[in-house]
Amino acid sequence: MARLSVNLNKIALIRNTRALGIPSVVRAARTVISAGADGITVHPRSDGRHVRADDVDELANLLKATPEVEFNVEGNPFHNLLEYARRVRPHQCTLVPDESGQFTSDHGWDLPKDGARLTPIVAELKSLGIRVSVFMDPLPIAMQMVHTLGADRIELYTEPYAQAFGTLNQASALKRYTDTAAAARLAGLEINAGHDLNLDNLPEFVRAIPDLKEVSIGHALVSDALEFGLAETVKRYLAAARGG
Repeated sequence: MARLSVNLNKIALIRNTRALGIPSVVRAARTVISAGADGITVHPRSDGRHVRADDVDELANLLKATPEVEFNVEGNPFHNLLEYARRVRPHQCTLVPDESGQFTSDHGWDLPKDGARLTPIVAELKSLGIRVSVFMDPLPIAMQMVHTLGADRIELYTEPYAQAFGTLNQASALKRYTDTAAAARLAGLEINAGHDLNLDNLPEFVRAIPDLKEVSIGHALVSDALEFGLAETVKRYLAAARGG
C-alpha cells in the first residue's frame, strides 16, 4: 500500500502572507501525524515563499519523537537542498529540477544533460544515510539512467495523468506510468509519485501501480481541508492511497 506523505508548503504559504505565525506549520504537522499520515514533505525554495529554514529545523525536531513518520525534503540539489540534508538528515531527499522563481515543479530531470552533475550529489546523500528519489517524467527509457546515478527511487511527475483523468486520454496517459513503473522495477528502483494527485484520481493510480511506495500530496489536500478539516482530509487521502 502506498504511504501518504503530506506536503506542508501550502500551509507555510498562507502563513507567510501575515506576520502572525499562523497557521503554524508545526501544528499542522502534529495534526496530520495524529490523523495517521505516514510522512511529512517540505520543498524549501531559495526565495522562501513556502517553508523556510526554521520550518525544516522545527519539523526535523518534531519528527524525532515519531520515528515511524518519514521526513522527505524536496528541492533542487544545485540550489540549497544539500544544506538542509547535511543539517537535518531527513529519511529521504527528492531531487527536483525546479528553477528559482518557477511557479511550481513542472517537469522531471533531463538525465543525458544533468546526470553527470547529479551523480556525486546522489553519492553524498547516500553517504549521509539518506534515501534518494529522483523526480522524473514517465519515460521508461530513462529508468536505467536513474539506476546508474545510484538513486533508490523515482518520483513520477503525475500532472499529465491528472490532466488526462476523466478524459478520453486517461487510459493512454496511465499506461505511460505503468510502463515506466515496470521499467523502474527492472532497473531495481522503487516508485513514488506526486503532483496534482487528489481524492478523485489517486485511487485509480495506486491500483494501476500496486507496488507504489509513497505519494506526496500538498495542494489538493490543503484545499480539501478547507471543506473537510485537516485531520478528516488526511484520513480520506489515506483511504484513497490504499486504492479505496
